[in-house]
Order: sequence, then C-alpha cells, then structure tokens
Amino acid sequence: MTFEEIDHIELYVEDVGQAARFFTSCLGFRAVAEGGPETGLEGRSSQLLQQGSLRMLLTQGLDPQGPVAGYVQRHGDGVRDIALRSRDVVADFELAVRRGARPVEEPGVVEDGHGRRLVRAAVAGMGDVVHSLIQRDGPRDFFVPRGFRALESGAAPTRELVSSLDHLAICLAPGTLDETVRFYQEVFGYRVTHEENVRTRKSGMNSKVVQSASGRVCLPMQEPATGESPGQIAEFLAAHGGPGVQHVAMLTPDIASSVRALSQRGLDFLEIPSTYYEVLESRLGQLGLDVGVLRELGVLVDRDEWGLLMQAFTRSRHSRGTLFFEMVERKDARGFGGANIRALFEAVEREHARRVA
Repeated sequence: MTFEEIDHIELYVEDVGQAARFFTSCLGFRAVAEGGPETGLEGRSSQLLQQGSLRMLLTQGLDPQGPVAGYVQRHGDGVRDIALRSRDVVADFELAVRRGARPVEEPGVVEDGHGRRLVRAAVAGMGDVVHSLIQRDGPRDFFVPRGFRALESGAAPTRELVSSLDHLAICLAPGTLDETVRFYQEVFGYRVTHEENVRTRKSGMNSKVVQSASGRVCLPMQEPATGESPGQIAEFLAAHGGPGVQHVAMLTPDIASSVRALSQRGLDFLEIPSTYYEVLESRLGQLGLDVGVLRELGVLVDRDEWGLLMQAFTRSRHSRGTLFFEMVERKDARGFGGANIRALFEAVEREHARRVA
C-alpha cells in the first residue's frame, strides 16, 4: 500500500456556513475553496478550510433525502471521510478490496485541462467512516479540479495555531477493538504501536493505536470496558449512533499560547484536578516547564523515552456532546500520553455528568 499520510478529513455537517464560522473564528482556519451547484458540485455545498498542512472539508447536503443529510440525521456533524494520499490509487484500491475492504467508490479520473489530474476511489472504514484514496498529478495545493473554486482568502497568518493533524481518536462498539485493528493491519498494512487499558471506579476502556509505517496516519482506537456505569466511550456511541471519530488532535508549536488564544476566542477546555499538578514533577521528574501555567490552562504532560508530550482537550460544542478537539505539542515525544489517559478519561466523565445534570 502506498497511502502513508492523510490528505484531508471531511466532515458532514447540518449547516456548512455555521460550521465554517466556528472553524475560522474559533480554531483559526481559513477558507481556501468552495463548491456547490453554482460551481458544478451537485447536491451539496462544501467549503475547504486549511491551517498549516491540515485541510478540512466541510460538506452540507442539499437534498434532505440524500446521503449527507442521512449521515447528519444519524450522527450529527461528524467526520465522514479520512482521506488518504496514494501514489497509485488503482493498485491500492484493488489490493485493499482483495484483502477484504468493502468498495465504496470505484477509481475515477478528473482532469482540468491544464495538465492537472486527480484519481480518486474510496473504501469503507469503521462504522460510517470511509477512506477516500487520493492521487494528484500536480501540486499539493491542487485540491479538486472540477466542482470547486479557489477563494481569495489572502496569505496565511504569520502565526498559525495549528501546524498539522496529529491523530484522530475513534470510539468502537464493545468487543470490536481487536477485529477493527486487525482490519487495518491486514488491509492497510498498518501496525499497532501503543496499547492502553484504563479502569476508573465507574468504567474503563481498552485502546490500541494503529499507525502507518511513516507514522503520519495515526488512529487511536478505543472500546468501552465493562463497568458499573456505561462510561464515556459507551455514552459517545449512544449519542453518536455507533462508532466514529471522537476527537480531532491537532499539532501546535506552542500549546500554552494556542490554548490562551483559543480560550479568548470562546473555546472551553476540560478542567483538570489540581491534584494532578501537585504530583506532576514527582512523577515525571524536572520538566523545565512552568507548572503554574500548565495548571491554569489545563495542560496535561507526559514523558516517554524520546521526549515530552503536552495535551489540552476542549469541551464538546457538538449538539450531542460528542466530537471535540485536542491540542498537542510534542517535544520529541512519540507517545499518546499513556500516563494521562486516566486523568483525561475521568475529566470527560465529569464533563458528561455536568452536561446531563
């Protein structure tokens, strides 16, 4: 397989204008292209947003009986497509299907008359998530040659809050984690790089991280473990209507200033108990960081054999309380905050209790 990085992610949304305003005004993305019936994109209205190298496509269905509207009715706004860049879509598609992937879209070619060509196909992933396979014969910023028009959004700001996509965390139904991981190993050739099992007083989860050999496709997957209450993973599955992307993790070069900027724009972050910070350096050793600032901003810290990882998680703005976002700063770390997963798990449980109280 040649797909070793994520090309873009596509969210199906109820209102593309409202969703685009959130991503641009709160998260700092800029609109770079748009499409709809007026540009030859039938049955839907889309906006392409970008920040750093992360491209996010927002799509609203214009037919209330169509597939986009159907997805939103089942799940609310959410990640429909984790698109993978390919060097040979036809060969990759045929091999994926031969290995057991369900075909969603046969390979097709679009040309724009200026020497630029796009080859696209799609296979099913988990739940209602699909993987488009994208091959471009042209510059990387060439997105879709037909059905979209570029927007004059100006140059990128001198300081962007997000540099790239770090990972996409996925919630799975109980008992399906190993089966789904095996699918990505056997069909896509990805490998398991991390494994964590978490138990709290009320619930827990089992999780594994699958990654491409390049490390640029990274999908932490988690299923609920048996507990006294359903727990936050089971609650996501119930609210979302099945498996799907729970949060989008974005890499930032400076997490403290990014969290401050996002908070000033109205984004709320999960609160972390002060006791977490009281034992932080006794657990991890000297960090060379201002623990007071970390406490103020709710930033979690972990250390692996390569370096430090810092994480901050937003509260969900989703009407169903499902999709949320993570800001990640890596100082050479390659892990996913294994020592922080329990703290995060409990924070999300508290947030759910607060929301339903």
